[in-house]
Amino acid sequence: MTDDTAPSPVRLKAVAGPGQPDPNPALEALYRGFEAELLVPLWTEIGDLMPKHPRSKAMPHLWRWDRLLELAGEAGRIVPVGRGGERRAIALANPGLGGRPFATPTLWAAIQYLMPGENAPEHRHTQHAFRFVVEGEGVWTVVNGDPVRMSRGDFLPQAGWNWHSHHNAATAPMAWIDGLDIPFSYLTESQFFEFGRERVASSEMGTPDRSRSERLWGHPGLRPLSQPESPSATPLLAYRWVDTDRALADQLALEAEGHAGTMSPGHAAVRFTNPSTGRDVLPTIRTEMHRIKCGASTVKRQEVGSSVFQVFEGSGTVKVGEREWSVKRGDMFVVPSWAPFSAQCDTSATCLDLFRFSDSPIFEALNAHRSTTIDGSSTLEARG
Repeated sequence: MTDDTAPSPVRLKAVAGPGQPDPNPALEALYRGFEAELLVPLWTEIGDLMPKHPRSKAMPHLWRWDRLLELAGEAGRIVPVGRGGERRAIALANPGLGGRPFATPTLWAAIQYLMPGENAPEHRHTQHAFRFVVEGEGVWTVVNGDPVRMSRGDFLPQAGWNWHSHHNAATAPMAWIDGLDIPFSYLTESQFFEFGRERVASSEMGTPDRSRSERLWGHPGLRPLSQPESPSATPLLAYRWVDTDRALADQLALEAEGHAGTMSPGHAAVRFTNPSTGRDVLPTIRTEMHRIKCGASTVKRQEVGSSVFQVFEGSGTVKVGEREWSVKRGDMFVVPSWAPFSAQCDTSATCLDLFRFSDSPIFEALNAHRSTTIDGSSTLEARG
């Protein structure tokens, strides 16, 4: 039985309805017994626990980059960066998740802001992470002693339990977005954290154009034989915008020449992958870049699992469930699990580039992933 001094958190009420027993004194007495013993019958919960399709608590929501940058800049003037606080990172809080600093039930997204000459101290954690740069240059992230340049359009993955710090060697502030699986780690109670050195070595404060990881792993189709096979997360610490841009442009050029290469007319897309295995860069996070050419639209899609998008370049309209927004460079928005999503590039823009990260690898590992594309009157369903 429960502690006699503590009321039971279980609350049951006999309610008439389909699939429910008729309310009567005996049923009420049974429910009081359930409450006392911390028991909950499935017949009162099945609609919530086993719905016909995912019903996410997360809500579609849009954050404007101009406002995020303004508030981050104010925080830069007021809030110091140092041991304890560790990072000047400001998380997106989905309005459906009770004020927690979670963009979705599994994904964390934040704007991080570093003032000129500042250093974010070294630490490590089991949560997997990445950085994506929308604008600016001059910050280096140092991963296990390897300084990695951060520039506009660069994607920088960071597998869990690796030492890392940041330093701004420029004369201007810089902002970028962080993505982590913090909510998933929190939910599964699997997180570890450890402080690192108070100061990194002077040799690690250098500003090389190419990191050691890029020199070793950044050659398309080639893997160094000196390195162990099949690491679970990518050993390449920077995926440069020049390569991503070229890949997207080539897909659209092939389409214009009459060859296959795009997701749908005018919609090019690439996925960042582990160069050793071809799988996702991180075990719990999928990352992609999408380019929609002028006036084109994506196919409407539903997917198990949630996503966060950031507009890298251009302008357009996005539809998430019943919500519709006009978006421009830097804006961020959430697509909850199974919410229909589509995007269209404005006719006044050259293209609409969207960076996307999602929790798809988690559901694929559990054999629980499902996606549906909706094209006119037909619906196509597939299991991953």
